[in-house]
This record gives sequence, structure tokens and C-alpha cells, in this order.
Amino acid sequence: MQKSNEGRWLLLIHQIPPKPNYFRVKIWRRLQRLGAVAVKNSVYVLPKNDQTQEDFQWVLREIVEGGGDASMCEARFVEGLSDDQIEELFQAARSSDYQEITEEAQRIAKSLPSNLRADDDRREQAETDVDRLKRRLAEAVAIDFFGAPGREAAEGLIAGIEAQLQPLGPDKRGPIPAKARLEELHGRTWVTRKGIHVDRMASAWLIRRFIDPETRFKFVPARGYKPEPGELRFDMFEAEFTHEGDRCTFEVLMDRLGLMDPALRPIAQIVHEIDLKDSKFGRHETAGIDRLIAGIAMAHKDDEIRLARAAAVFDDLYEYFRRKRG
Repeated sequence: MQKSNEGRWLLLIHQIPPKPNYFRVKIWRRLQRLGAVAVKNSVYVLPKNDQTQEDFQWVLREIVEGGGDASMCEARFVEGLSDDQIEELFQAARSSDYQEITEEAQRIAKSLPSNLRADDDRREQAETDVDRLKRRLAEAVAIDFFGAPGREAAEGLIAGIEAQLQPLGPDKRGPIPAKARLEELHGRTWVTRKGIHVDRMASAWLIRRFIDPETRFKFVPARGYKPEPGELRFDMFEAEFTHEGDRCTFEVLMDRLGLMDPALRPIAQIVHEIDLKDSKFGRHETAGIDRLIAGIAMAHKDDEIRLARAAAVFDDLYEYFRRKRG
């Protein structure tokens, strides 16, 4: 465990000569590819580990060889920016990457007919586009140090396009018989990424209310978690339940577990629109619920508290749609 007085960050501080212009751009692009974020002009930060230290050392050498000056140091922020604020900078950068990939995947999906023939010229172009998107996604994931939101949506959309391009291929997940599967899910521990937001909040509420009231949840880092026996993952990388195609995790849980309660459908649509940042269903409630969920996340860092607060919201929202007709 890292001691509190040790720096958890690496800073690269540099001065680059104004000419030639291409050299400054080259270094900026190099830092972007490493996932570094700027905390001031010419001051970039990465989380401290062996790989990031080596990455910064190569950039430092390149700057010096190009006629500039550069220093690298370990840092611990005492005043001004907090660790949480630094993490938010990384999250915002990767969320932007994931959003761009998601939008491009949505564009490709919309351009394809529902029944794509094997000899359709659009298939080859779509396959090329998907391969390019997968590379972009892999590059973003490699520098996603703090599990930014948006990865699952991008992965799900790309997987959906791949399934559409291979319509005869089997669904590796397969249908789950609702009754049998629901019985098997009792007493399990459900695992998801820490820092829960709308899809994980809503999915956890759905699991506890409609699958197993005694469900235990575990909130883990987004990277490197290995599930233990008896655990089920949701809304995270390689999860048993996560985004599929253009469906968010909440929608996938409903459909794969046969939860047909009509009052859940509008909730699923609202969660979808917030999570995927689209207006697919035209729900007028989406903007208000989005701000309410954002407020919960801003006010409470602890995931158990976030879940409790969000569960109250979804309980009341469910009651509204249960009583409302038409």
C-alpha cells in the first residue's frame, strides 16, 4: 500500500523552443498518446507506476535532444488541485475518447440495413471501419487509468455491429431461461466498477429489488479485477451482464432475465438515454433524472451511499410508472 507521504503522481515539466513548430506539436501528440493530462502550461501529469515513469523518460529525452529543457518528478498535491480533481481530468479525457468512438459506432450501425447480404459492398467498408474503431478503443482503454465512463457503451456498440456483420454467428452469451436463471442468481455477490453512475446505480437497484433482496454488492477498480467464485459482474469489462449492441446494462438485465414489468420499460429508456447520451426514446423525464443522478454522484463519493440515494429515486420513479396508465 502506498504511504500517504509518497507522491502518487509523476510530473513532466518542460520548455520547448518556439521553432520549429512541428516539434511542439509532436511532443503534444506524444503526451496525448500516453494519456498524460495538463495541469498547467507545459506541466503534464500521469499516475505513478513503472510504465508511466518509463514513458515520461522517453519523452523527456526527446525534448532534450530537440533543444528543449525538461524535468520529471514525483508529486503529491497538498494545496490547490486535489487527487480527486486530478483523477477527474483523466476521466474527462477518456470519456471524451469513448464518446467519439460511440458516436462513430452509432453512425456505422445506422448506415447498415437490418438484413445485410453477404455480397453487399457496405459490408467490407463496415468491417474496415469497425477494425479501425476497435484499435481506437484499445488505445483509449490502455490509457484509461481510472475507469472513465463510456467504455461499456462503446464496446457494446462495436460488438453489436460485429454481430450484425456476421448474422449467422451464434450469440456467445445465449438466451438465459428467466425462471431458472433467477433462482440461480440468489445469494450471489454482484461486482461492478466503483464510482457508480446511472447505469450501475439503476442496475444495482433492479438486481436488489427484482432478483434478490439480499444481494451483496462489491465495488472494485475498473482495471485488473479477477472475479472470485460465486461473483457476477455487471456494467464492467468482460462482465456477465453489460452493454450489448446499443442497449445499456439495465436493458440487458431486463431482457435476458425476462423482467417484463411494464413499469420498468420507461425507466430502462430513461437510463439508456442518460447513459448513452442520446434521445432514442424521446423521454421528457430524462433531463431531470440526469441532473438528479449527477447531484447524487457529486454529493457522495461512497458507492454504498450513492446506491442508497439512487435506490430511493428509482423506487419512487417505479411507483409513478406503476400507477400511471397511458
